[in-house]
Amino acid sequence: MVDPGFMTNSGLTRVLPWAALLVMGASWGLSFSFAKIVVKAGGTPFGVTFWQSLVCGVILLACTLARRRPLQITGRHLGIYLIVALLGASIPNSLFYFAAPHVQAGVLSITVTLIPIITYALAMLIGSERISAIRLTGVVCGAVAIGFLVVPESSLPSRAAMPWVLLACISPVCLALQNVYLAQPSLQDIGPVRTACGMNLFTAMIMLPVAILTGQMFLPAFPFGTVEWTIIGLGLINAVAYTTFVMVIALAGSVFASQTGYVVTLAGVIWGIFLFGETHSAWVWASVAMMMLGLALVTPRGRGSQTEMDRPEDDKTGQDKTGRGSTDTPA
Repeated sequence: MVDPGFMTNSGLTRVLPWAALLVMGASWGLSFSFAKIVVKAGGTPFGVTFWQSLVCGVILLACTLARRRPLQITGRHLGIYLIVALLGASIPNSLFYFAAPHVQAGVLSITVTLIPIITYALAMLIGSERISAIRLTGVVCGAVAIGFLVVPESSLPSRAAMPWVLLACISPVCLALQNVYLAQPSLQDIGPVRTACGMNLFTAMIMLPVAILTGQMFLPAFPFGTVEWTIIGLGLINAVAYTTFVMVIALAGSVFASQTGYVVTLAGVIWGIFLFGETHSAWVWASVAMMMLGLALVTPRGRGSQTEMDRPEDDKTGQDKTGRGSTDTPA
């Protein structure tokens, strides 16, 4: 028999974060397969990055206006948007789209788990995080996981994919640099939704001339085909999943929300199997396990949970441990 207290407000409050976690993980995990689909259908890396960022930016702009919290556009804020646009979308998204045709979607999703691991390593190097033996072990696990992907001869379906895996690994470095940058107290007045909105709109402005000058710009075809619908899907995934992430932070705190990283990686692997029939070697599965262990060790415990519920949303900077909380994802 269903517990009658399940449908009470407190019951929904307990269940909703878990449901949202699954939705975010499944949707963000799907974005890696979408990246392969859109590039294989004829989308160019720079062109797709432009259109995806424009779609996501417009959606988030509508959200900010509906909330009556428009973008802040002082010189200081424009500089912030520019930096996060470069580190959080323009460079990493383009690199992911270049790598997508050559790397399995499941493998791409594994590399994203490096973001929190690299973020901690960078924070430790600049002294903003204390050195912890447990979390340092998590960093080592992340390095070992990538080694499992690129060193053994039988790890990837083709050795030709190895340089593309390494190229994709540059994206987590950029996103980790962005996380460290956004952790500065002086940047916490903007709010995550407005940061993501400004980042995407600035990314579109950056990528427009880049796409035109490199000959990678394309216009949507009418009626819409695979490329156009997939780009719209990518924009919706990033906008909706990110807004949901902010909601989860408010309901359950950033530590709980950081668990999205586990679901994203597993979902990315599962979507790749389901959509493309991908098969993975024992080395790839060992890499998944090692990366999950690294994420578990690096993720802080006992911080950022209920205390964040007492703060207004625009005062939070809760960074998704996949790096996608305040960023636009590689796909």
